[in-house]
Amino acid sequence: MKFTAKKALVALSLPLFMAACTNQGNTASAEITATDLQHHNWQLTHVDGNAITVEENFQAPNLEVGEKMTANGNAGCNNYFGQGELEDGKFRIKQMGMTMKMCPDNAMQLEQAMSATLSDWADMTLTKDGMTLSNDVHTLTFKLRDWVN
Repeated sequence: MKFTAKKALVALSLPLFMAACTNQGNTASAEITATDLQHHNWQLTHVDGNAITVEENFQAPNLEVGEKMTANGNAGCNNYFGQGELEDGKFRIKQMGMTMKMCPDNAMQLEQAMSATLSDWADMTLTKDGMTLSNDVHTLTFKLRDWVN
């Protein structure tokens, strides 16, 4: 069997083509940029694979990333704010500040998971309608909400 340059090109191109097809709709961690995050608002839906429950008179935790990577939102009970950082597909909120209200246990548990994950480096995965932040402690799953300019 003859091995031609054309066959070699096809053989070398096939793995690249297959890799490109398997990543449709996802932004690989190393490819995420500040532009991908800015001017978006994500609502928490799951912690460690479990759907969250929101206490009556409370809102679902969320993460908003604004101009120049400013980050803020509600962690389940208290509001938080800080400077978002993105490095090598990982995200964190540097020097995160937070209000200090006491809330029911469920809201405080959500808040602890949110603050522990957001204040430390977490691997980030983006899709067209969601985001996942994952570190050694928790995995947070968010859905994309409409951004209000």
